[in-house]
Amino acid sequence: MRRPVDLPATEISVADARAIAVRAQGLSSGVLPLRPSQSARASLTRRVAAVGDTLRLLGAVQLDTISVLARSHELVQYARLGPVGRDAIEQAYWGGGVGNAHPGVASAFEYWSHAACVLPIEEWSSFAYRRRSYRRLGIRWHDVPTAALEGIRDRLRTEGPLTSTDLGGAKKGGEWWDWSETKVAVEWLLDIGDVVCVRRTGWRRVYDLAERAVPGEHRTPSPGWVDVDGVYGPSDADCVRELLIRSARVLGVGSLIELIDVHRLTGRHMARSFVEQVLNELVDDGSIAKVRVEGWSAAAYADPLALGFGTVSRSRTTLLSPFDSLVWHRGRTSRLFGFDYQLEAYVPSHKRVHGYFTMPVLHGGKLVARVDPKRIGSNLHARQVTFEAGPRGAIPTSSINGVAAALREAAAWVGATDVVIDRTVPESAAAALRGALL
Repeated sequence: MRRPVDLPATEISVADARAIAVRAQGLSSGVLPLRPSQSARASLTRRVAAVGDTLRLLGAVQLDTISVLARSHELVQYARLGPVGRDAIEQAYWGGGVGNAHPGVASAFEYWSHAACVLPIEEWSSFAYRRRSYRRLGIRWHDVPTAALEGIRDRLRTEGPLTSTDLGGAKKGGEWWDWSETKVAVEWLLDIGDVVCVRRTGWRRVYDLAERAVPGEHRTPSPGWVDVDGVYGPSDADCVRELLIRSARVLGVGSLIELIDVHRLTGRHMARSFVEQVLNELVDDGSIAKVRVEGWSAAAYADPLALGFGTVSRSRTTLLSPFDSLVWHRGRTSRLFGFDYQLEAYVPSHKRVHGYFTMPVLHGGKLVARVDPKRIGSNLHARQVTFEAGPRGAIPTSSINGVAAALREAAAWVGATDVVIDRTVPESAAAALRGALL
């Protein structure tokens, strides 16, 4: 990995900010130890290690129930590592194997971060501030059935890890949010850190006692740790400090709002003024650099080590999940890439502009198009491909070739034998795109 050699400038161009962001996300060549071209033939051990490295680099991988081509947490790994395999992802995130018991030492856990996310187990202690906040609040969106809590703890203690189905069912029988008393209780225990999810089976959370599942070095008191509201861990200030430093590394460069957005630090769990105070201290001691990005009205903050890297000459050419952390903050996506993006899965079908599950296409360090894909039989259908126009309104040939390459690779990944283009916007690019796919 090349080390930065130049002193960081006080002002950087948007192009450099974009390059820094792409690299920070592991989407530039040489950042991760396993190249996409190596994934298909690499050993399971090496693929599992690469997935773990990617998770630690990103700090959080968002989970979502929508599955197009694959679930989002798989798409995030695919975008960086290529066809690394579901077996490697399952093992790196949740231990692999069968049944409820985790087959080894947990290396990841699931918790509330940017949303419901898989997080490296090393971050367990940094979320002590949030576990304390939940204890103080005493509620999330359901009233907590306190009478059920000890019974769940006892069952987990005596029976081992259990799903909500094992515990008695997740729903009362109505809508998805109409949780059973048992589900509310066990989720509350997860919120406050008595219970942890380090495993999923069949897309169901497996709950276990944190004292059993989280390695001791991340649970037991260390120098400087405090016991507040029954939660051992770093102080709230130290938690926020660590998460801000990690967020700067994940973004490469971003505004205050974007740093906060990585783990949704503020709101009911933390006052923005407190986060700003901690951030100013990090700038003063050099842990985070304050910079100006050309054309941005707000101040920007950067990982100091990232500033020495020049413009990225190569990046992955790939489809990105709508829940990929490169595009989490839509305002940042617009400022960095000139790409106004919205997931339209929850928009009524007759009002959609680009499609149900539009995936941005990264090529040459830029977002050059969006694709709405679907596997139909043995074909990968691009139900709509929408290109970003070049400076003079034309569609660059490089964008067409990049989209074709991304679609071919995605088709091979999901076992499709052909790519079918249903609609292209603008239509004038259709023939060139179909030609590039030949």
